[in-house]
Amino acid sequence: MPHRRVVRTSLRATELRCLKAVVSSAFSVREVELCAASRSRARAAFARQVAMYLAHITFGMSLVDVGSSFGRDRSTARHACRLVEDRREDWALDYALDHLERAARLWAFSVAAGEEGIRHG
Repeated sequence: MPHRRVVRTSLRATELRCLKAVVSSAFSVREVELCAASRSRARAAFARQVAMYLAHITFGMSLVDVGSSFGRDRSTARHACRLVEDRREDWALDYALDHLERAARLWAFSVAAGEEGIRHG
């Protein structure tokens, strides 16, 4: 069983790395701003909320794990998810979130497949 945990932890790190890169690029913010300890400008704050939401929805991360991955707590992650979910009524944002989710999944899958190929190739 320990092997599964190591593989899942490695996959989770890959998923987060890809998600942060996709969201930071889409919102034109630096990746470090997504995890900055202090409050930041509105664009970076919303990008972080979107990244937290996608980590929870797309990759099934618990709110505790999402919060800690972004230097926040569970209640902040929950707030981010609620806020983004409420804003999905805006068709343009909903469309963008669908594409960000797909991009993050595809990139994480391709990176994980490449890393697996390197290990076994």
